[in-house]
This record gives sequence, C-alpha cells and structure tokens, in this order.
Amino acid sequence: MEAKKTVAAASKKWEVVVFTLGTDAFAINVNKTREILRWTGCRPVPTTTPAFVGITTVREATLPLIDLRVFLGIKSTVPMNKTKVMIVEFNDIKLGFLVDGVERIRQVNADDLDASRMRGVSLKWVLYIIRRDERNILLLDYEAIIQETAPAVAKNMFDQNKVNSFHRQIGHVENFHILVADDSPLLRKQTCDVLKQSGFASIYPVKDGAEARELVLDKGENFDLIISDIEMPMLDGLSLVESIRADNRTAGIPVILFSSIMVKDLLDRAEQFRVVHVMKPDIYKLVEEVVRIYHEVKRRRGY
Repeated sequence: MEAKKTVAAASKKWEVVVFTLGTDAFAINVNKTREILRWTGCRPVPTTTPAFVGITTVREATLPLIDLRVFLGIKSTVPMNKTKVMIVEFNDIKLGFLVDGVERIRQVNADDLDASRMRGVSLKWVLYIIRRDERNILLLDYEAIIQETAPAVAKNMFDQNKVNSFHRQIGHVENFHILVADDSPLLRKQTCDVLKQSGFASIYPVKDGAEARELVLDKGENFDLIISDIEMPMLDGLSLVESIRADNRTAGIPVILFSSIMVKDLLDRAEQFRVVHVMKPDIYKLVEEVVRIYHEVKRRRGY
C-alpha cells in the first residue's frame, strides 16, 4: 500500500522552468524546453500577428521567434539586446520564446495548481496558477499560443476535405463512446470538434486525468476509446493509463496518447502500457487512428 502511495505521489510532480515577463512570473515544462540563449537577433518576415517578430538561425536550424510579452500585452523595461530566448519544442515544431529573464527550474506538485483563482486573472491563455507564498506563477497554454501566432501551424489544424473523407469512411457513429482528457480548453475543443465532424457522435471531454479516472474506474462509465494528453495536473496521462490497465474491468480499453512530449523514457513507458502515441498538433493522424481502432472494435464485436 505504501509503495502505491509513493508512486501516486510521484506521478503528481514534474519540473518547470520559471521565467519572467515584466513583473510577472511564468512557467513551462522542462520537457518542452531545449535551451536558453542570449538575444540572437532576428530577420523580420511578413506575419499576421505582432508577436511573431521574425526568424533566427540556431545551429543551422531556422526558428520562428514569438515575443510572449507582446502576445500577452505585458510592458517590459528590458531592452531587446538583453532579452532571453527560450528554445522550445512541441512535436516537430521548434521555436524561440522571447522573455525578460529565466530564473530557475522548480519542482511542481499537482496540489500547487489552482484553477479556481482564474476568475481574477484577465489572461485567457493561462491554464493554472502555481501557488507560492511569495507570488503566483502562471502556467500558460503554449500549444494554443503557438497556433494563434504561427500561421503554418494554425492552417494545418483544420482541413474540411480531410474531415469529409473520414466521415465518408464511417458515416454517423453513435455507439462508439470516446473519452477525451486534455487540460488545454482550446485543444480539447478542437479534438472533440474534429472527431464529431468526422462522424463520431458520442464524445465526452474532461479537463484532466483525475476526472477521467473518476469516470472510468470510480463511476464505471463505459468507453470504447480513451484519448489523453500526457502532461496534465492532478493525474498525468501515463498514470491514468497505468490505473486503467491495472483494473480487470478496463484493462482492454484502447488508449491513444495525444501529446507534444517526445521524451524517450515517457514514450518507452507508454509502449509498455500498449497504447498508441500521436504527436500534437497532428489532429488528422489522431482521427486516422481513431477510425482504425473503431473498425477493429467493430470487427471484434461482429457488427
């Protein structure tokens, strides 16, 4: 019993890089951060958003630069030549975030996260507030910010022809129940919308792994497929899968992990749990896997 408690406690912790914009503190998962650089300079390019300041070259790779201060409307006294560049990676998308300064790596416990205080925060891009005695640290919805500021990514998020193609394959499906767990409101909604437009009518969205586990294990709700992010507070996606696989009632439910995290040890652990891994933001690859699993379940049930 004590060993199980220790594993559960560990699953609620992860490391974040704390950085500053103006007088405010923010955080990003260490797994998404590749390196911190001094101001690299940039080459301006035509863009649709002021926060997309241009491109730079780092180790022979061309990277877009997004000024988080401009995007969030935060005034800064730090001159551009003193700006820090955080090189981050989401799936195969690598780019630089411009910030005032980078402080340290901190360990965060899920119990430190507070979504209830969001009513007092005007920034719609904030997912959670990390509670600290001396100040609040804001955890942003970075995938949503990238979609908003990087046109190439946003353009690939929706293609009506692909959606119509999926719908022609399966028609209108009401008896295939899908649970979607993702702590990003934007990505959760996009996933559900594309699945519904592709023909899947029974979609149940939840905001984190703990809520998903409660539905599946505690309440005994029946789902034919679970789609989950990996990085979530309260209960991460891998711990959710571990709980589902450990219960005889739910051990056989197909699971797709839909995540931008590419860390090898996490992916190796995911493979042990017999799950499919699809990298964000490739939502159409996700739907392809859902369609494939739907046909497998349909054949197995004989209808």
